[in-house]
Amino acid sequence: MTSRIPRDSRLRLVRPRPLAAAPRAVNQRRPRRPAPRPPEGTPAPAELAGMARAGLAGAVRVARWADAALGPGRAGATADGKATLSDATAERAAVDLGLSAAQIRADWDTARLAGLVEVHGDSARPGWRLRAWDRDDSAVLRGWVALFDAWSLACPEPDGHEPAAVAEVVSAMPQVLSFLQLSAGPVPVEQLLDLLQQRVTELRTERCEVAYEPGTGQPAGAPGPADPGPAADAPLAPLLDWALRALASVGALTYGDGQATLTPLGNWAVWVKLEQICVAAQSPAGNIEQSAEDMLRGCAQLRPNAARAEYRAWLAARPVGSAVTELIAAARGDDALLRGLAFEALRVVGAPAEPDVRSVVDEPALRPYALLWLAEHDGVDPEDAHEALTREEATWLWVDTAAAVADHGEAPMLVRHLESAVQPTVPQLLDEVRAVGHPRTVQVLVALAAAHPDPALAKAVRRAAFQVHTGG
Repeated sequence: MTSRIPRDSRLRLVRPRPLAAAPRAVNQRRPRRPAPRPPEGTPAPAELAGMARAGLAGAVRVARWADAALGPGRAGATADGKATLSDATAERAAVDLGLSAAQIRADWDTARLAGLVEVHGDSARPGWRLRAWDRDDSAVLRGWVALFDAWSLACPEPDGHEPAAVAEVVSAMPQVLSFLQLSAGPVPVEQLLDLLQQRVTELRTERCEVAYEPGTGQPAGAPGPADPGPAADAPLAPLLDWALRALASVGALTYGDGQATLTPLGNWAVWVKLEQICVAAQSPAGNIEQSAEDMLRGCAQLRPNAARAEYRAWLAARPVGSAVTELIAAARGDDALLRGLAFEALRVVGAPAEPDVRSVVDEPALRPYALLWLAEHDGVDPEDAHEALTREEATWLWVDTAAAVADHGEAPMLVRHLESAVQPTVPQLLDEVRAVGHPRTVQVLVALAAAHPDPALAKAVRRAAFQVHTGG
């Protein structure tokens, strides 16, 4: 049974935070607590990254093929501008790589979900993770976690099931995964099915969709022991099978012989989710001698004042013209965090950067940042600078900042990022996010759905991610 009452999950706001402040939110951290130690027996990060590289080798191979064979601006990569490979491109990749077209399409979808490739219209380009794949274990692990979060998109759901039932199972799977993690070994599927039934029942009860008979523990009208009727678990068994197979396909668990076991990667990822932490970035050191991109990455963990001091020192060590050019180049990359930080550094530069900033106003990816920079440079209060953006530009910036938070921040920070949206309701936000066409929309929505504690809101966000993923 599912609710037929339409829901309007409104953003729970007192007053919205201006978008001008949104890029800074990535840098703001609460005081650090001592880092919790992973469960005993968890492989070292380098070993986990090696497992992730092995599991995503096919996706990386296709992504690198697309980077070399297609290149930016070339037509024919996708059939409809919705990130679906055209038949001609899939066949070409299959011939070049010695694989079947079906395998190419599967690896392509995996690469997209892991953030290894981004599709802009009919051209494909590598995501920032692909550039860092061989040298940055944290980028590899973040890419695998992005795929883990999107497990429900990795495999088609079984036919003949209500979307609401599928959404309930997706919402209940974190508890199933937590149980697997705590069990630290194989768990019979029957036990997981029982747990899934309990959690789905709890979700329905929380929405007041199931009325219980006093003292029986049975839903009202449900068949009792003497009246077996259809088994209560009949609708959920095939959905649990689908969920376990999908999680196995992304490398989170092994599934067979009537039992499931978390892989080392899956065990680590569930622990990370339970602890609500992200893969630790290396502490900044020696940033003054680094390139703009490396300097910005080193400053990502600093508080705003400390980061500005680092920007000043970096700028003082090189000519202003070349420094501004290098910062703009870093902003053009695929890492949204670096884009926001690059414009923070350009704020430190001040007037000498104005001509270069004005020159990028017509570049869609940089336009919102450039307009905010110019508004503040012209004397507009930073709290009011967001008024220089159109609604579409503000929404694009919201998605871009959310991508930075999803890649580099903690789950609660992503939930709090909702406060910076200009839309008054979640449905309106989702409609405009889907329309704006940001290349990271699917990953952002999947991460937000995984992070948000409100099951109804998470369900709506997850549905929107699926619609964007399938071009609906």
